[in-house]
Amino acid sequence: MIRIAVPNKGRLRDPTLSLLGRVGLSLPTTPNDRGLVLDAGGGRYRVLAVNARDVPEYVAKGAADCAITGTDLLAEAGGGLTVALTLNFGKARLELAVPEGSGARDAGDLPSGTRVATSYPNLTREFFRARRQEVVLVPVSGAVEAAPGMGIADAIADLVETGATMRSNALRPIATLFSSSAAVVVGGSLAPDVQGEVDELVLALQSVSRAERCRYLMANVPREALSELSALLPGVSGPTILNLLGRDDWVAVHAVVEADGVNGIVAVLKKRGATGILISPLERMVL
Repeated sequence: MIRIAVPNKGRLRDPTLSLLGRVGLSLPTTPNDRGLVLDAGGGRYRVLAVNARDVPEYVAKGAADCAITGTDLLAEAGGGLTVALTLNFGKARLELAVPEGSGARDAGDLPSGTRVATSYPNLTREFFRARRQEVVLVPVSGAVEAAPGMGIADAIADLVETGATMRSNALRPIATLFSSSAAVVVGGSLAPDVQGEVDELVLALQSVSRAERCRYLMANVPREALSELSALLPGVSGPTILNLLGRDDWVAVHAVVEADGVNGIVAVLKKRGATGILISPLERMVL
């Protein structure tokens, strides 16, 4: 049985459960702030839903074989965990911010002794240590944006996705300390049989993650336009070309394309006379 640690709440929880569901590990989605132990995949997997900040520790201490967590929490915790797969969600930044009225325009403008409130003391300390700047860290566990207004800090270092919360608290970012995304992390000393099972799970998660960024495209194309359109539709290792029954001057083209380029590709296909264009999502893609 493979043990997987996941956050039981927070910004990564729902997309994590959704991802696991797409590889056959369906789990309850009812919010619960307490730790949960859930079996999935016909008993092959045990999912440990725990506090987000504890996820790396569960893997580091051997309570879980692998986990889905943010690379910000992984870097903050430190330790010998391996990032086996970077995922398509959970993108955020650890931003250094000051009140709107501050004259600081970048991190170098902060004077010695500046009080910086943060729930990421290790990453923040490392950032300023590398710059040889002396600051006073003010560790807080929540509502970091409120610290300057309450008079307990002159600046903050906090994780943001859009920055809306900072702006609503009249704060202005002046530096990015760390860029984060969700990732699959693995412990450093797994038994060979467990490692094999974990590798299988990572491959499944990778196939779903890769498929999210792609679409399957099918179109009927004039044969005379084929050479030009083949470069437009590279596919995984090249487009698949099929003859149309009874139409020597037409072919069917099948290809996997990047999702963010579909609209442009369809426009070019139409200009070159293509018809019957179909776009379908992919569930998994294994290279």
